[in-house]
Amino acid sequence: MSAAKVKMREKKMRNQPASVQYTSSSQKNGEDTPVTGGGEGPSGVHPNTERTKNRPQRGGWVRGHQWDGGDYAKEMPKYITAGAFARVRAAEVSAMLKAVTKTTGSCHVFGALPKHMRRRAMSHNTKRLPCRLRDVANRMREKSFQAGSKKKKEEAKGRSRKARRRHGNLLLEFNRRQRKNVWLETHIWHAKRFHMVKKWGYCLGDRPTYKCYRPSYRAMSNHCLLQDLSYYCCIELQGEEDKLLASLSQLISKETGPTFAAALCLSGQRQGSVVVYRAGQYPMQPLGPVTFLWRPRAQGSTHRQLWIWAHPTIKQDLLAELQTVCQCCEAVLPPAAPAVTPAEVVPALEPETKPEKSPEAKQMTGTKRKRTCKDASEPPAKKILGDGTRSPTTPVTWKSSSNGIVISDLTMEIVRYRLIGPQSHSVLAETMEAATDCDEMTKSQPSSLWWPEHCRNESKMNLHQQQADVFHLLKGIYSTGELPSGTVLGLTVDDPRLTLPTTKVKALPCVKQAQEVEEEQRRELALRGVPAHCCQSSLWERSVRDNVTDNKISEQKLNRMKTEVLVPGSRLSPTPLQGRVPILLVHQPGKQVGHEMSSWGAGWDLLLPKGWGMAFWVPLVYRGVRIGGLTMSLKHCQNKGAAHFPHDYPDCPAGIHFQEEQEAQLLGKFKRRPPAKRTNYIKHGCLAPFCCPWQQLAEEWELILREGGEAREGGEAREGDGQTHTATEADVVLEEAATPCPDVTVTKPPSRVTVLRNRKSLRLLSSWCRPTTSKGQRVRCGGGVSPLDQATMTPFLSAHGTSLVWVRLSLLSKGRPELHAMVCVPTAEDLKLLDKEPGGSGPQEPLHRDHFKSRIRRRKKSPKTAAVSFLCSDETEGKESDPPSDSEPNPTTSEGPKSSPQSSPDLTFGLWPDPLPSVTAHCSRVTLGWVTQGDFSLSAGCGEALGFVSVTGLLNTLLNQPVGHRGTLLLRNPASLHYRFAKVNLEV
Repeated sequence: MSAAKVKMREKKMRNQPASVQYTSSSQKNGEDTPVTGGGEGPSGVHPNTERTKNRPQRGGWVRGHQWDGGDYAKEMPKYITAGAFARVRAAEVSAMLKAVTKTTGSCHVFGALPKHMRRRAMSHNTKRLPCRLRDVANRMREKSFQAGSKKKKEEAKGRSRKARRRHGNLLLEFNRRQRKNVWLETHIWHAKRFHMVKKWGYCLGDRPTYKCYRPSYRAMSNHCLLQDLSYYCCIELQGEEDKLLASLSQLISKETGPTFAAALCLSGQRQGSVVVYRAGQYPMQPLGPVTFLWRPRAQGSTHRQLWIWAHPTIKQDLLAELQTVCQCCEAVLPPAAPAVTPAEVVPALEPETKPEKSPEAKQMTGTKRKRTCKDASEPPAKKILGDGTRSPTTPVTWKSSSNGIVISDLTMEIVRYRLIGPQSHSVLAETMEAATDCDEMTKSQPSSLWWPEHCRNESKMNLHQQQADVFHLLKGIYSTGELPSGTVLGLTVDDPRLTLPTTKVKALPCVKQAQEVEEEQRRELALRGVPAHCCQSSLWERSVRDNVTDNKISEQKLNRMKTEVLVPGSRLSPTPLQGRVPILLVHQPGKQVGHEMSSWGAGWDLLLPKGWGMAFWVPLVYRGVRIGGLTMSLKHCQNKGAAHFPHDYPDCPAGIHFQEEQEAQLLGKFKRRPPAKRTNYIKHGCLAPFCCPWQQLAEEWELILREGGEAREGGEAREGDGQTHTATEADVVLEEAATPCPDVTVTKPPSRVTVLRNRKSLRLLSSWCRPTTSKGQRVRCGGGVSPLDQATMTPFLSAHGTSLVWVRLSLLSKGRPELHAMVCVPTAEDLKLLDKEPGGSGPQEPLHRDHFKSRIRRRKKSPKTAAVSFLCSDETEGKESDPPSDSEPNPTTSEGPKSSPQSSPDLTFGLWPDPLPSVTAHCSRVTLGWVTQGDFSLSAGCGEALGFVSVTGLLNTLLNQPVGHRGTLLLRNPASLHYRFAKVNLEV
């Protein structure tokens, strides 16, 4: 029987009762007799089977007469059972009535007709229907006419686009959309050109919508890249210098480098950076890195002002620690906001508030007006500038009654832009011009603006002229990296919108054959930086910042003034008094570690008062800069070989939280793929492809070293074959430690992983690694370094045994390191292979066996019977399959009760379930650490990786390696079985 006929027959027999059964389809149409028994019993109907045997067999059922001209059987059964016959006929009748009366999914009357009698014209002409259905169809038709004739309720029309685009309405809408994630001042510009992400309470640009990876790198290497870092939080501290330093000394340590009390930073000439810890907890419990800037000293005053810039993820923890150490627990409520706004601010900041109209005008109907407050006592609409989502009653200032220190939260009060590249100073010099002086008539008249008052002070104007001369010298510098790192320059500039070019131009350095005096000044600037008195700026004063923000000229008014100039395109003369802006220029250092590409990635940070973000952003864009987002910030740190926060701070709360979010994101992406398209990380020998178990790594290496020391004391000889431990030895040690021994499992106190930041220890460890360039070339080290041996290693490990160290790995051959790649120890055979083939590829990891694959399949087939067949299947698997290798842990023993299907419902195909077995001895090569950043480095021309390794494991590896191969490690990506040779570099 064909497929179409089978479907037709199944459709016809769909509504037959269960008591009616038919014979197979090989019977004829006349013999399709219902059978109600299982044979020739007295209760069934016995058909004549003699004619069936003589007739030729057919392949299917057809309507009407038979194909061979035969007729139906005329013989009657000899006897029937009345009860059974009646029941069968009753079932057939009920099935027939059910099929006739049942309608389809449609509510029309046509459902009562067979499909072959339905016509589309019946919906328009009911006379085409049978007589028994015409009345019902007419009633339904009249009902539909009545429903259509009723007037529907008019829906409220939405506001027109013109009304929605009014400034006041836009401002309210924008602030409504910022309730959860605050916008930067350049948000709308970025939203049109970038992929936006919601992070850390802000809506930030992640990457452009166009391809720009290599152009952005060329901009950082040859010209300029621009980024908006206004989401960084600024905390201001004011008080006596000695009291501030005494309080801040509890959060830092001198062992990590220069502190808040560094001489150049304390004078205000340099910007400093430190890693902040919880009070008195060094080296444990770090919070994260911060940068700080002191205001230059005022003559005859010990009162100082300090700005601390921190990442938004550590702001709350840092603010709490500062309040604790400074004893600032008394909150100062902000003053009430004035109800009346200056006239200059109305078109730019607040919703439009026009003079009151007459009562007749207010009662006019049919006109759309701008939204106004019904009651004057209601607070005005929130500003889009600054942190517009913050409640007006939220305290942002705390003071101490004991030492007089005042802490203020200046988040979103200062705009911060970062320019990266050798021509950043040229872009700034082309975009901005030093502020022009006021005329005598303006100085003599009283003014509410800050600049005329500033011009009346002769000493301030002399300082402004000196700052302008220093800024003029920047045009003659060839590269930004020539200046000392952290240099600060204060300045007041004119509104950059006044000199905005009509088309985009590329700012280039203006290096001319200058006079001897300027050349000498330029050389002095490159050697010693900006003089201390030129680091002062009016941006430090809150009153000046508020005055500049409130009196900014709107775009509409500025464009109207430009149309009134005599020569189109020329500059406005005289410059409006509202167009003077105080700024701060802070030099950002480039690559400071290593011996190659020194000062790569240097640039300037531009600090502005809030409200002036777009006024400076667009002129900077018109100077030919590239725009970068969060992704390019990560690549910038990777090319510099610097740690990026919070990605590369696994011991900080923000770093731990970031790794948890990253693991959840990568795991979700992995699970969204079909199982057949996923990478089986179990077979690749990768225990943690989406995270890095740092704590387990440090504890296992500490255990390996302790067991190895006990073995040496007991006289057990070990082979010095250039390898720290073979995988078998490490596995034996960890298996012995994993046994239920009270000495190890009970008495061992819980410890937290830390990152080694002691400068002295890092220099010593770096000299032992014999630092090299990215191409593997040796660099001459300074004298006086103690050699690496057991005597020098023991005290070092006693102080930093459970710590991690930040390293840079450069591949010696082809390859591209990936995220969470494993850093491993090479064996003696691997080093011999490297001697034979210096540019060849590394060894291969043998394929592992997936112990959980069969269990996942059994649970998918029958979850109820999975537990029953678990023991039997495990026995058969153990007999049929090969036993696991020494370096491959057995899931039955390593996981214990969690290995059963019922106790581990979170089994995922291709991933090891928790808890993980030994991370160091799982593969054929012992694991030292993992990679947190990895890619092909365009600056080095080879694959480079940045990550952490165990201090104990690294020292043990260096001690047992030959001198010629000291610092040679292996690198393997999570989804690969191929090891690559790499050189480790610890740069300080």
